[in-house]
Amino acid sequence: MIYFLLPAYNEESALPLVLETISGLNFPGENWHVVAVDDGSSDGTPDILKKWAEKIPMTVLTHSPNMGLGRAMRTGLTHLTEIVKLDDAVVALDADNTQDPKLSLKMREKQLAKDLDIVIASRYHRDEHESGKEVGLAFHRKVLSRGVGIILDMAFRVKGAKDYSCGFRLYSGRILLRAKGIYGDRLVEEANFVCMAEILVKLDHIGAKIDEVSMVLRYDLKGSASKMKVIRTILRYFRMIWRYKVLGELRQYKYAR
Repeated sequence: MIYFLLPAYNEESALPLVLETISGLNFPGENWHVVAVDDGSSDGTPDILKKWAEKIPMTVLTHSPNMGLGRAMRTGLTHLTEIVKLDDAVVALDADNTQDPKLSLKMREKQLAKDLDIVIASRYHRDEHESGKEVGLAFHRKVLSRGVGIILDMAFRVKGAKDYSCGFRLYSGRILLRAKGIYGDRLVEEANFVCMAEILVKLDHIGAKIDEVSMVLRYDLKGSASKMKVIRTILRYFRMIWRYKVLGELRQYKYAR
C-alpha cells in the first residue's frame, strides 16, 4: 500500500490539481490511499477535501485552529504509524502544486530496487538523465535554501541527502515503525517548516538508508502565497543544530545499527 500524506492549509486553488494527479497514478501491484491533514484552513480547502473523499480513497484529519506544518506532519504520521505495514510506503508532499505527484512512481521504484528507507525528491540531485532544479523561485530564496542546506550538511552529514528541507519524500513503512518504537511521539517536535530537516536527521540517526531522485520544483505553479516566516525559520534551523549537534540531544535515543 502507498499512502500519500498531504498537509494542506488554504490551498483551494492548487489542491484539486494535486488530487487529480494522484487519482491517475498506478503503482504496479499496489493500491494507494490519501491521508490529508487540513491544518485549520479558512478558505474552501475543507469542502474540496470532503468532495474528493467521496471520489477517491481518502482519510481527512482536521486541525482547528491552524497549527503549522510540523504539527500537521505529526498528526499525519501519528495516524499512519497506527496502520502502516513494514512493506508499505508513505509519500509526503506539499499541497501547493509545486511538486509533481507522478514522481512518486520513480521514488517507489528506486526505494524497492535499492532497499531504501527514504527517497527524497531533490532539487540538487543529478543523474545521467536529468538534474533537479527550481523554476519560478526568487533569487534570494534560492540562495537561502542552498545556504541552509549547506549549513545543515556541515552539521549533520546525512549520507545520501543533499536536499534537507524539501517535503516531497517517500518513507518506508519499516523506518516509520522503527521511529515510532524509538522516538514515540517525539519524531516531530518542530512546529514549522524546520520539521522536514528534523525528521530527516532523526531518521538518519536510527539507521535510515537514504537516496534521492531529481525533482523540478515548479514554484511558478504555486497555488498560494508562501506561508514561511523566513527569519523565524532560519533561527529555528540554528536552534535545531544547537539541540541535536551541540547539546547532543539525540544521544538518548539508542539504535543498534
